[in-house]
Amino acid sequence: MTIIAVTGATGQLGRLVIEQLKARVSGQQSVVALARDPARAADLGVEARAADYDKPETLAAALAGVDVLLLISSDAIGQRVPQHRNVIEAAKAAGVKRIAYTSILYADTTPIGLGAEHHATETMIRESGLDYTLLRNSWYLENYAGAIAGALHAGAFVGSAGEGRISAASRADYADAAAVVLTSEGHAGKTYELAGDEAFTLADLAAETSRQTGRDLPYNNLPEAAYAEVLKSIGLPPPVAAMLAQSDVGAAQGGLFNDSRQLSRLIGRPTTPWAAFVAGVLESL
Repeated sequence: MTIIAVTGATGQLGRLVIEQLKARVSGQQSVVALARDPARAADLGVEARAADYDKPETLAAALAGVDVLLLISSDAIGQRVPQHRNVIEAAKAAGVKRIAYTSILYADTTPIGLGAEHHATETMIRESGLDYTLLRNSWYLENYAGAIAGALHAGAFVGSAGEGRISAASRADYADAAAVVLTSEGHAGKTYELAGDEAFTLADLAAETSRQTGRDLPYNNLPEAAYAEVLKSIGLPPPVAAMLAQSDVGAAQGGLFNDSRQLSRLIGRPTTPWAAFVAGVLESL
C-alpha cells in the first residue's frame, strides 16, 4: 500500500488536492491529510493526522509510513524556510520516498520577492537526497477576485503590473496537477513551470470586466509605493501591502508569464479560461 500525504490539507489548495486524490487513487494507494488541527479535516473523508510546521515533534508520527508527500508551501511569509526545513528533515527521517513541493514560477530567477523562500526550499529539497518533484505554480486566478470586487466599488482597477502578461490558472487546475504527480510515475527529478494557457494584462482584466458588466472600469497603473499605499488604505497590513505591490512590479518584469502549457499537458485538459473566471466572480457578487 502506497500512502500519499498532503500537508496544509485544510487550506484552500489542500482541500482541492485531497478531493482530486480521492478521485484518482487506485486500490493500492491511500490518502492522508496532514493538518495542525485534524478535527478541521474530518469532512475530507480520509485519514487525518496532526502536523504542525512549527512543531517538529508532531511531524515524525504524521509522516510514519508515508511514501509520497506533497509539501504545500506555508502561508507564513518570512517563516517559510525554517518551517519547510522541519518538514523536509522529518520526511527524510521517516523514509518518505518522494516529496513534491508547491513553489513559484521561475523560483530560481523570478523578480518577485516571494521567490526567495521558495528557491531556498527547493535547494533544501534537492540537497535532502529525496526524490522530488517541483511544482512551480504561477498566480491563482482567485488572487484577482478581490480586485474585481474592489474595482466595481471604486470604479477602476489599480496596480503596478504595467503591461506585464499574467499566466494565471485556477486553484483547481494546480490541485489537479499535484494529484497527477502524486499518483503516477515518471515525475521524480522533474521541475514543472505551471501556468494558465491564456495570459492577460491587468488592462485586459479591466476591459473584460467592463465588457461583462457594461461599465467603464479602467486600469490605472501606479508606482509601486503608491499602490502599496492604496492597499494599506483598504486595511491590508503594511508588509502584505508591500509584498503585493512588489509582486505586481515583478509581473511587469515577466515574472508571471509562461506559455509552455506544461500545466494543461500535465492535467490533460485546457486550464480554466480567465474570462470565465471573471464571469464566475461577477455572478457571485
